Amino acid sequence: MRIVCVVVVLAAANLINNWLARGPVAYVLTCVAATAVLLLIARWDGLTLADLGLDAAGIRRGLRWAPVLIGAVLVVLLLLLAAPAGREAFRDSRGADLSAGQLLSRVLVRVPIGTVLLEETAFRGVLWAMIRRRRGTAWATAASSLLFGLWHLLPSRGLNRSNAAVGTAFGAGSASVAPTVAAAVVAMVAAGAVLCELRRRSGSLLAPAALHWAINGFGYALAWAAPRWWPST
Repeated sequence: MRIVCVVVVLAAANLINNWLARGPVAYVLTCVAATAVLLLIARWDGLTLADLGLDAAGIRRGLRWAPVLIGAVLVVLLLLLAAPAGREAFRDSRGADLSAGQLLSRVLVRVPIGTVLLEETAFRGVLWAMIRRRRGTAWATAASSLLFGLWHLLPSRGLNRSNAAVGTAFGAGSASVAPTVAAAVVAMVAAGAVLCELRRRSGSLLAPAALHWAINGFGYALAWAAPRWWPST
């Protein structure tokens, strides 16, 4: 029942953020509120800070992992950006159309306090710990990763129109939406498994949170910079 409650909270937050909420403030408030409810459910279930990877030892381990992960992501993305073929992945209207102020808000507020806070607390924190205690690590990783993939169903609907590389691969028409969404969900299931394994190996929720922020935050920043500093020829 408590796991079902977590899924219901996530489903409600997903619908609010993708259909009802308007503007970045509403998005962040929804994510923060949902995170608070999830932590209350975790306490109801008897989870400790150590179970969530947020005890003092876990935080110390996460702080050691974070700079390494953030640096590695930045290096990989810059290498991708340096290649003309890889540069297409950064032709993305979700970042390119932002003003400088909106970019800073996205990278420093919306991503860490909205997206990363809720998704890591939910999928690598509360859900993973609840299922792991009942069924073991393999089940926790599989179930959490599958739900993480399904979480991206609604946000992926316009991906083939906003991202040049995805549009090239799948097409930009309405008929391409379904295969684009399916591919995005599969990719996010795989990403969720990687983040869960990082959570297991590090013993900290901060490690996957740092990796998640780096990918999203640097992704937005480079998508904003690419058309301004490396325009298409």
